[in-house]
Amino acid sequence: MTTKQRAYLKSLAMKIEPIFQIGKSSMTPGLTEAISEALEARELIKISVLNNCGDDPRELAEIIAERTHSQIVQVIGKKIVLYREGKDNKKRIVLPL
Repeated sequence: MTTKQRAYLKSLAMKIEPIFQIGKSSMTPGLTEAISEALEARELIKISVLNNCGDDPRELAEIIAERTHSQIVQVIGKKIVLYREGKDNKKRIVLPL
């Protein structure tokens, strides 16, 4: 992913709300599966890490990205933004070159 593409995705992510929260139980297989399904439907998602989660948000982002075959767009504070290119051309986010 180029710097220009990452900047474009960051600008899109600023307009969306987190759709998942990671709390005390941290990462579970069910959460990983739900995130993967959300990435199939939306391509770009935001995740919030709650204060009662003892894990580092950056490490969580790396784990999630690896398990869901997605890319980390950014991790700021306790917010994670992930991107995975969709297979359906109709709902696709077109990245600038």
